Amino acid sequence: MQDRFAEPVHILAIAPYEAMASSLQRSAESFPDVLLDTYTGDLQEGADIVRRLDLSSFDAILSRGGTARLIQQATDLPVVEIPVLINDVLRTIKLAENYTDRMAVVGFSGVTGNAHTLCNLLRMEIPIETVRSPEEVPEVLNRLRKMQINTVICDAVTHRTARNSGFQALLITSGERSLHEAISSALQQGRRFRALRNENTMLRIMLRQNMEQCMVLDSEKDVIYASAGRPSDETVAAMRRRISSIPANRDLLFFHQEGTTLHTVTASRFQLQNRQLYLFRDQPARIPLRSAQSGIRFYDAAECEQLLSGSFFTLSKPEGELEAKLASLSRQRDPVMILGEEGTGREQAARALYLQSEMKNHPFVVVDGSRISDRSWNYLTEHDDSPLGTTGTTVFFHHLEELSPQRQHTLLSLIEESNLARRLRLLFACEVQDGRAVHALTREISSRLNPLSVQLPALRTRRDEIPALASVYLSNLNMELGKQISGFEPGTLEMLVRYDWPGNYAQFKRVLHELSVMTDGHYISGTDTAEMLGQERTFFRSAPDSAAFSAEGMTLEEITRHIIEQALAANKGNQSETARRLGISRSTLWRVLGSGSRKTP
Repeated sequence: MQDRFAEPVHILAIAPYEAMASSLQRSAESFPDVLLDTYTGDLQEGADIVRRLDLSSFDAILSRGGTARLIQQATDLPVVEIPVLINDVLRTIKLAENYTDRMAVVGFSGVTGNAHTLCNLLRMEIPIETVRSPEEVPEVLNRLRKMQINTVICDAVTHRTARNSGFQALLITSGERSLHEAISSALQQGRRFRALRNENTMLRIMLRQNMEQCMVLDSEKDVIYASAGRPSDETVAAMRRRISSIPANRDLLFFHQEGTTLHTVTASRFQLQNRQLYLFRDQPARIPLRSAQSGIRFYDAAECEQLLSGSFFTLSKPEGELEAKLASLSRQRDPVMILGEEGTGREQAARALYLQSEMKNHPFVVVDGSRISDRSWNYLTEHDDSPLGTTGTTVFFHHLEELSPQRQHTLLSLIEESNLARRLRLLFACEVQDGRAVHALTREISSRLNPLSVQLPALRTRRDEIPALASVYLSNLNMELGKQISGFEPGTLEMLVRYDWPGNYAQFKRVLHELSVMTDGHYISGTDTAEMLGQERTFFRSAPDSAAFSAEGMTLEEITRHIIEQALAANKGNQSETARRLGISRSTLWRVLGSGSRKTP
């Protein structure tokens, strides 16, 4: 029998959030004896993933917190819990302190135990709430809201509920040390577990041949077993072509399309009585193959929720009058004009209106005028399956100003004359810029269709919220990129606040993402930020800040800092050159910039 002791230890990781899955993969690269498969699922969802998977090839399971404990009840495999270290809790608290001192820690005991220890050591007075089940979270959050706390530092089970309840939620992410320790422990336990089951591995493989979609080929490439009846010649040919690619000591994963269906196939080698066999396990893939006409895309509610949850529109949380306006409009059937500059999230606002409406069980269709081809135009205006011929569908028109005047006229006439607004929910994105004339098409839509309207604010009108927005987005980037960024160097945040952001939230998100990718330490540097904003000014061809600069109401210190920031940006962040041109020392330059850093309440 083939010696299987030399194989890598196969570990299954169930991460409670997507970014941890990526971080685990990066940490596993330090362990040449580990083969790591990662899935994302929190609590019962994670346990259900384990129940659905064929675990015969895995030697151990990694997970965190309450998810790990539920998985232990669902399998006999050793389950190693990823620890939440005190450093992980401290890093998230420090990130939250960048913009608020009204915070609380909420989570299972693995999180709150370390939080209690940390607060006792550092004499920090932060409310700490321990939950024993997801059902307790809403009650705890309501109690915190009455205490006027709007920011929670939490684990994954609390994070989703807190965000949906309107809290600023910062997820406690596990750092490199936590992941490294967990993988090391799983490696040791996995080796011991494999030694116990090594002798019956072949038997387990054969017992699992009765799965729904399974095929076994021999060394002559003949089919000797098929669980779902005679497979098609196309499927058999596809499996035969893969035989030579199947590794000796691990599975091969590939995709196979048959007709309009895409399948995920896992292939492996095994021996039975010295006979080499090849096992192919087939599952329908989750990758959607639905094609879309150019410039016309269909979504369902689940897809819209996924796109909206990861967007900056959700992170920036429209509040006050805007939140109330969106909620009110979502209950109406009238057409709606979503007004705003590029980058303010007009498509995300349209998704939010759709998801809050009674029509969310029908499709959400985006018609992008900048991508419409002749074929798509004919499909939209003439085909029997056009979304304009349905009932209950929400249709969002974007970039209609890119259409030819003739097509603009045709589309508005079609909407008006066939009274589409009685059957469909019509949403229009219309660009408006301060100091610029409104596009003629916007005026025509307003006069002919009499829509309701909502104005999305430009980022520069929310300057006082930029520190909070930056901290919340950095928390997400820490998860996404596997970083441990705690904030900004002194004076750096002030540069972001003073910049005009002509590209609004989309530009803000892109700049912070690039700065985070460039940052290797715990703080984003002022030099990188100044250079990046200098490039952005050139890219957007915007007037320098000094053109709109007014010293009225400013102190001498504020005027001096503003001049230094402008000079630093003009010199692309070069501190030495900036100091030389201003006739000051570098220490004086950073002393002035440092005096401008502040903690935002």
